[in-house]
Amino acid sequence: MNDRWIEELKYDEQSGLIPCIVQDAQSLEVLMLAYMNEESLRQTVLTGEMWFWSRSRQELWNKGATSGHRQRVVSLRFDCDKDALLCLVEQTGVACHTGAHSCFFAAQRFEGADCCQSEGKLRYALLEELAALIAERDETRPAGAYTTYLFEQGREKILKKIGEESTEVVIAAMKGDRAELTAEVSDLIYHLFVLLQEQKLPFDEVLRLLETRRGKQAEQTASSR
Repeated sequence: MNDRWIEELKYDEQSGLIPCIVQDAQSLEVLMLAYMNEESLRQTVLTGEMWFWSRSRQELWNKGATSGHRQRVVSLRFDCDKDALLCLVEQTGVACHTGAHSCFFAAQRFEGADCCQSEGKLRYALLEELAALIAERDETRPAGAYTTYLFEQGREKILKKIGEESTEVVIAAMKGDRAELTAEVSDLIYHLFVLLQEQKLPFDEVLRLLETRRGKQAEQTASSR
């Protein structure tokens, strides 16, 4: 394979690095921004998996080598100035160390023509932020935090809380108490996310299954016409 193009890229003169945007090949969601040098880029081309240069540790790192959240390369492009890379990947698990699917989960609202669409995205981005916060609590275990308590008590305690919250959702719905139902559903969602983190099951996998089911339902509807 001719790899002359790797040498022709414009790396930063001082650091020898080039920025790389990593994008999900299916959803086209931007997953992360990292940096590569010639060596990590050659490793990426050679192995078909993403390799980067860690500026904090000053070493090569293979994405997902320890976490299992690997990125298989689908395509690799450089821009017109040859000073930035764009990699489309198949993401296994999550891209962000916080547990979020993408590192860009913290959104900022701007007024404008797409205001309504942006508000909708921000509402659902809250779920990614919740997953990220729970993942962070699992990793750092801050003293006094309820989430820390759940992880330290273990799976049995988490499952017990889910059972309790599910029952309380049913009771609130039977009573027709809208405010109580809202609160109990919120509690149930939180505890479900704690369980997903304890099981190391990314919420994105749940979403992908829902998307697959939606596609099958659409096909069944179309075929019945």
